[in-house]
Amino acid sequence: MDTSRLLRTSSTVVVTAALLISGCASGTATPRAAASARSQSPADPGDAAGLEQRFAPLPTELPVELRPYYAQKLTWRSCAGDRFECATLRAPLDYDRPRAGGDLKLAVSRKKATGPGKRLGSLLVNPGGPGGSAVGYLQGYAGTRYPVAVRARYDMIAVDPRGVAGSEPVSCLSDADMDAYTRVDMSPDSPSEVGELTDAYRAFADGCAKRSGKVLGHVSTVEAARDMDVLRAALGDDKLHYVGASYGTFLGATYAGLFPSRVGRLVLDGALDPSLDARRVNRDQTAGFQTAFESFAKDCVGRADCPLGTGSTAAAGDRLKDLFQRIDAHPVPTGTSRELTESLATTGVISAMYDERAWPLLRAALRAARNNDGSSLLKLSDAYYERDQRGSYANLMYANSAVNCLDLPPAFRNPAEVHSAVADFKAASPVFGESLAWAALSCAYWSVPATGHPHRIEAQGAAPILVVGTTRDPATPYAWARALASQLSSGHLLTYEGDGHTAYTRGSECVDTTINDYLLTTTPPPAARKCT
Repeated sequence: MDTSRLLRTSSTVVVTAALLISGCASGTATPRAAASARSQSPADPGDAAGLEQRFAPLPTELPVELRPYYAQKLTWRSCAGDRFECATLRAPLDYDRPRAGGDLKLAVSRKKATGPGKRLGSLLVNPGGPGGSAVGYLQGYAGTRYPVAVRARYDMIAVDPRGVAGSEPVSCLSDADMDAYTRVDMSPDSPSEVGELTDAYRAFADGCAKRSGKVLGHVSTVEAARDMDVLRAALGDDKLHYVGASYGTFLGATYAGLFPSRVGRLVLDGALDPSLDARRVNRDQTAGFQTAFESFAKDCVGRADCPLGTGSTAAAGDRLKDLFQRIDAHPVPTGTSRELTESLATTGVISAMYDERAWPLLRAALRAARNNDGSSLLKLSDAYYERDQRGSYANLMYANSAVNCLDLPPAFRNPAEVHSAVADFKAASPVFGESLAWAALSCAYWSVPATGHPHRIEAQGAAPILVVGTTRDPATPYAWARALASQLSSGHLLTYEGDGHTAYTRGSECVDTTINDYLLTTTPPPAARKCT
């Protein structure tokens, strides 16, 4: 899971802004507050047995305290221009103390199966993040652009996870303070710049603690997965059918681990490896962005108008680093009151790595930046951060940090640890390594202690689960999909040999047909199925 300011998301920043980096798990968290939902009795975060218990399958018989949540009936109303229905789901703030902790109100949306054909049930979708709005993804993309055959047979369903968008959203900074936060140098060149960066991380964490209160300690992936089971029951379904992208794969796999007997058809696209610690996850993702950049650069240098020149991809990387250094020394005007700083430029470039369809935009933006116009790179960065034209930010970045910092102990605890790891990150990515190493420090100053830890998910007894990996995925490296598919007792791997983050509904007929067949017939693909 991704930790840093460079989030994770699934899909594409260009097509659907609901998805950001998924799988970064940057040095997520140092929180220290209330423990979040544990499966059985509360355990000290340092108690390994208690932590393992938290990820064990839950009893099939419901505790008495949870039965009212599972028995609730959803009241649907028209929404989104009458094209969808919306409802509110109640869930306990604390699954360990449902009567004492109070309730959360979670936003749910639905688009009923259109027919023809027999309805197969509900299909829950999640775009990743963590922090991406599933409701926004359903209403803006999945509910109208998923394959017709799938929408015909399933009620398309989304719930914003706790802490996200319409579900008790985490809040951290004012819009003006968030603007300042995104400008802070993520590749500090001096002790004073290191101090500025750590001060920014502290201020961000303090803002989250002050603005988000008790919710901040209860936005873990385990709790969100338990909420999905409450929703399954409220929808009247015996099994959960689900398509999750990027971080959504970790959410779906967590559900399978907790409720293996209730797994229906699960598609985990752009998978995370839950067995990795935060430092390894961040380093792997750093290498993933380097792989994606090299693919972009190989395409670019073959074009006469490539802003990174002609020649090798390594030379193109050097020219991009030179541009970043120039912007660091002299921020570039954008035609607004905001200048393009090195950190914003880096984020803008990274955002275009998610989808090869953004490469023409990136070439034009880099060309403009070299000519002292930073407006296009700034727009790419703003799309990544979900900042609108009025200067308002969605809560994506806030929820991203809150979930990541709760799910894993931090990658780094202090600047000295980052300094010692920078060389390793730069080896993984000469272009982005230094910035992403420092980004992984963000959770070191969190106010709530992590309640999760790296662990394998086997989901013994679950129905066949389809895991999808893209060979040049920047945010969730292909090796993670292979690892998750091998961990799951019923995992089946589908490989897409291509570029971009995630594979479903992104242009591959082979991928879409394979996934559609699985969703409509429950038949997983043959072993080691590959699509190009």
